[in-house]
Amino acid sequence: MSPPHNPITQDQFDAVLFDLDGVLTSTASIHARCWKTMFDDFLGRRAAEGREPFRPFDIETDYKLHVDGKLRYEGVRTFLASRNISLPEGTPENPPTADTVCGLGNRKDELVKVAINQGEVAAYPGSVALVRRLRDQGIRTAVVSSSNNCEQVLRAAGILELFDARVDGLVASHLHLPGKPAPDTFLKAAQMLGVPPARAVVVEDAIAGVQAGRAGGFGLVIGVDRGGSRDALRGHGADVVVADLQELL
Repeated sequence: MSPPHNPITQDQFDAVLFDLDGVLTSTASIHARCWKTMFDDFLGRRAAEGREPFRPFDIETDYKLHVDGKLRYEGVRTFLASRNISLPEGTPENPPTADTVCGLGNRKDELVKVAINQGEVAAYPGSVALVRRLRDQGIRTAVVSSSNNCEQVLRAAGILELFDARVDGLVASHLHLPGKPAPDTFLKAAQMLGVPPARAVVVEDAIAGVQAGRAGGFGLVIGVDRGGSRDALRGHGADVVVADLQELL
């Protein structure tokens, strides 16, 4: 059911902090596909070596529970832990062929970059319309994403100029900020905008993201359900859940 009105009002809020993949752009499906490609290759090789039976990465369960919204290497760690697989951590400089946490993460990132370069990025029209409306009302906007490719995605989607601040995977790594579900990246974005959390809105499609919004004490947490996550988003901290941000216009 759609909310009866837009809950983001000027008298209550000064800023809105948007997740990127699945909220502003359709890149969540790209990430899910690339995670599956990378992990299925890895798991298939382990099965061929007789380590354990092949059980493929499942987008509906594994992606949503273990990697969606998280920093890349944290997503690798969390998924591997769910399968009781232990790998060396490695370093961010590892080649994408290395069977380390960082190597697997780098392989996934390589696949995402190919998709971006092939022009697969698109922005959701309803999301862009809402961002423009908020800015017209004097409400500030920021992007908070775990992606290292955030700037390239925003640029490819033609919406880079619509945001006053950006806290992405590169910023989080540089500042040593823990990723979602910790609230630190959202809190940093609010700080950059000069807005207290209680006067800011978080918009997320990932369970880890709404958990971060709730943990950070933000004034409103909006969940975006692109398919089958409404109850989970509400259960983990979303005040309002919509199927598309067009509903808030």
